Amino acid sequence: MMTQERLFVTLDPRPSGTRILVMEGRDERLRAVLGPSHGTHPRAAVTLLEGLALWHQMPLAVALCVDDSASSSALHLYDALGEGARNVHFDVGIVVRDHRARGRRLSCLGRFGDLRQLTLEGVVR
Repeated sequence: MMTQERLFVTLDPRPSGTRILVMEGRDERLRAVLGPSHGTHPRAAVTLLEGLALWHQMPLAVALCVDDSASSSALHLYDALGEGARNVHFDVGIVVRDHRARGRRLSCLGRFGDLRQLTLEGVVR
């Protein structure tokens, strides 16, 4: 029986913007920086993830980076108990952002090494 492939998506919402990295195995499929999550439509992140799953015709494994800021909660991808959202299109796992790494800021769209490392280390199931 053939196992279904998965795309791995890492979302990193911050007050300055939301970084997204989509990988299929070791291959990058998409990297983007969207505006801040604060004030977005409550279904914006869900709709984006569902659209990616439908586009690629495979389910997504999603890692959502969280910390003490309200940036990640604005995406509406986890509940009050900290459980990640789950449906037929995606499964969200919660990754607590390491505060010690905060001093290492990305300066441009081209550097996504930290999100890539999260994906390659198998944080996402």
